[in-house]
Amino acid sequence: MARFRIVTPAGASFTVAGGGYALESEALAEIDAEIVEAPTDTAGFIAVAKEADAIYAKGIPITKEIIDSLTKCRIIALGSVGVDSVDVKAATARGIPVTNVPDTFIEEVADHAMTLLLAGFRRLIEQDRMVREGRWKEGRPALLKIPRLMGQTLGFISFGRVARAVARRAAPFGLRMMAYDPFVEELQIAEYGVQPATLSEVLSQSDFVSMHAPARPEVHHMLKEQHFREMKPSAIFVNTGRGPTVDESALIKALQEGWIAHAALDVLETEPPSHNNPLLRMENVTLTAHVASASARFDEARKRRVGHELALVLQDKWPMSCVNPAVLQTTKLRRWQPIGMGRGPNS
Repeated sequence: MARFRIVTPAGASFTVAGGGYALESEALAEIDAEIVEAPTDTAGFIAVAKEADAIYAKGIPITKEIIDSLTKCRIIALGSVGVDSVDVKAATARGIPVTNVPDTFIEEVADHAMTLLLAGFRRLIEQDRMVREGRWKEGRPALLKIPRLMGQTLGFISFGRVARAVARRAAPFGLRMMAYDPFVEELQIAEYGVQPATLSEVLSQSDFVSMHAPARPEVHHMLKEQHFREMKPSAIFVNTGRGPTVDESALIKALQEGWIAHAALDVLETEPPSHNNPLLRMENVTLTAHVASASARFDEARKRRVGHELALVLQDKWPMSCVNPAVLQTTKLRRWQPIGMGRGPNS
């Protein structure tokens, strides 16, 4: 029997083909830890996970009921940026660190955000359709209705790692940039050539509004009808963050009634969307299937990072990325990082 037992819901996370835990196990082999799969129903998972040393969260919600049943758990590790599948509040109450991979796919998501911005602005899908349908001569007149990109304003809602990477990409296009994020110092925002602003200023002045808020209960439906009404009728809304941060019914209404011109979305409130979701039939919408983080390194990078985080905590060390860092001060885990990590007590 292995020294440490890590329990995970059966099946691959996300939609990546293949199975096995060889990549996660690279960091776990030397500490004699094994990953064990458990049923995906709550009762079945609890029966297997109750005395686990760690939980590798994927595939199912890790609820308060599950967390409260754990007797030995020292870490709940996620292979994603988003942590909405774990009841972080319940884990914090139990003193269990929850880790994610916040810096693994930054460049990919930033690339995708710029792709959506440019595709929406230059009406790429519409132009492609015109060519395929033999409407060649309609292409140029359609674009004569929109301004040049240089000099337009890009506004960010939340200015974390991805938004900062987008700002670096947007600057050479000659875009003026502004950002709303009450949790980031104004001087830090300004370092990227971005003007700190209120939410109202971002919404009312931006030609592009790029949403990057994480999926947390406090930002559920952060953008509502009144916010879309504040935006320019010519504005393009881009979301590569999380769908539930936006009241989708309000967004649909804004697109239908012309409050904004276009939406370019990688995330939706319900995924995959119902076949009768109006967004699927709207010509002023560009959609991708929550793929912004995907690249050839996606699966390998996140799996190795999960294994590394698990190995650190099981060796009584602070993890690299803890979303509830206050618990680290109350555990027996040792701070080992030689430099600040820029999060919580590591900073």
